[in-house]
Amino acid sequence: MKRLLLLLVSSVVLLTLACRKDSFITGKDALIRLSSDTLFFDTVFTSTGSITEAVRIVNINNQRLHLSDIKLMGGTNSPYSINIDGVAGAERSNIDLDAGDSLYIFVAVRIDPGNATLPFVVQDSIAVSFNGKQQYVQLQAYGQNAHFLRNQVINTNTVWDKNLPYVILGSLQVDTGATLTIPAGCRVYFHADAPMLVDGTLLVNGDHADSSRVYFLGDRLDDPYRNFPGSWPGIYFRESSVSSHLSYAVIRNANQAVVTQAKVVGGQAGLILDQCIIDNSYDAGLLGIQGSVQANNCLISNCGRNVELAGGGSYLLEECTVASYSNNYISHTQPVLSVADVYTAPQGGAVTGSVNAQFYNCIFWGSNGTVDNEVTVSKQGTGSLNISFTNCLWKVKTAPTGVTVTGMIAGTDPLFDSVNASRNYYDFHLKAGSPAIDKGAPTGLTADLDGNPRVVGTAPDLGSYEKQ
Repeated sequence: MKRLLLLLVSSVVLLTLACRKDSFITGKDALIRLSSDTLFFDTVFTSTGSITEAVRIVNINNQRLHLSDIKLMGGTNSPYSINIDGVAGAERSNIDLDAGDSLYIFVAVRIDPGNATLPFVVQDSIAVSFNGKQQYVQLQAYGQNAHFLRNQVINTNTVWDKNLPYVILGSLQVDTGATLTIPAGCRVYFHADAPMLVDGTLLVNGDHADSSRVYFLGDRLDDPYRNFPGSWPGIYFRESSVSSHLSYAVIRNANQAVVTQAKVVGGQAGLILDQCIIDNSYDAGLLGIQGSVQANNCLISNCGRNVELAGGGSYLLEECTVASYSNNYISHTQPVLSVADVYTAPQGGAVTGSVNAQFYNCIFWGSNGTVDNEVTVSKQGTGSLNISFTNCLWKVKTAPTGVTVTGMIAGTDPLFDSVNASRNYYDFHLKAGSPAIDKGAPTGLTADLDGNPRVVGTAPDLGSYEKQ
């Protein structure tokens, strides 16, 4: 009798499960699993061609699932084409998937890399609709030919060319003991999750003309993304990095544009920046953490925190303009220069050390924000502070204590050529009549950020541009 009862119960359970498996799940708690939420087409394009990738859709529910629609959002005008489980077409409706079953969408993209009218990044998406909701597969290809590097580690001395831009996916690491040399006119584009990690040496050999500078940018060059801060992580010179030298580099739209922990080796700063532009970084423009930096004729502008030197280190800034204005992307709420003997990492933990920092002929200015003192100096640890400002223009309500100052101009507008925050237009050249003209101390620097001459032996202008 017990065996008969057990058999009946088992039969009912199996029948129930079978019926449930054959029924449809209709609630919004239904789920699908995508083998990827983004398809990247990053093969190097050497000629017009078609590249195909695939994404798998899995019904992970214990009941059947009705897919009301699968649609290529760009339709028949998209550079992409799709094939849904063997059926070609930009859209397919009313597909039933058994519990645990799956289907494949094959995606092809046809790109002519010689078509100059194409955006650098060509995007579309596929919408999968079921039970009143949608999930998307993002599609991304590159519309122009480039060198594509994914999770690349450079472990031997390497010299890039300028014939094609470089696109960094995942990350780019210059290993300890290796040197990467980037020539004038090269363009380097970084995906949103792709930092540049320098454990060895980075040499950037740009020149003064716009076409011969070396640009480090995010890979979204279409509006409005081309101006978004935080579009890519930034360049990180780690503790083993030595003797890196960047000339006429332009680093824009990063999260932290330049972070350095590189130390002095053989009397040379771990990182030298000559005639560089660092602009529109969401967090730090230049962050030194127990590092060593020499910056000459550099413009560091409109970052969340333009220059932060913390936890100790050795720093020399000459003829630099450091300026911020509140705009549509970043509110100016932090000093343009902060120096401290302690650095507390966002993830916790603090480092401390002595700070040796000198600033010659610089401009430290900010406006349209909530900052009264654009230069702050903080001492919390036991390290010593040896900090001096010579012939600088700064905006301060209360000057920092414990520093040496000589020939300073305080609270006087430097009269930059053009500032229009609503249009995101900034020209940090000096107007005629600027109080920064001919107010510098001789430094030996012979050219400004434009490559124009500074006359050695005479009083130069303050900041990165010499009035011509």
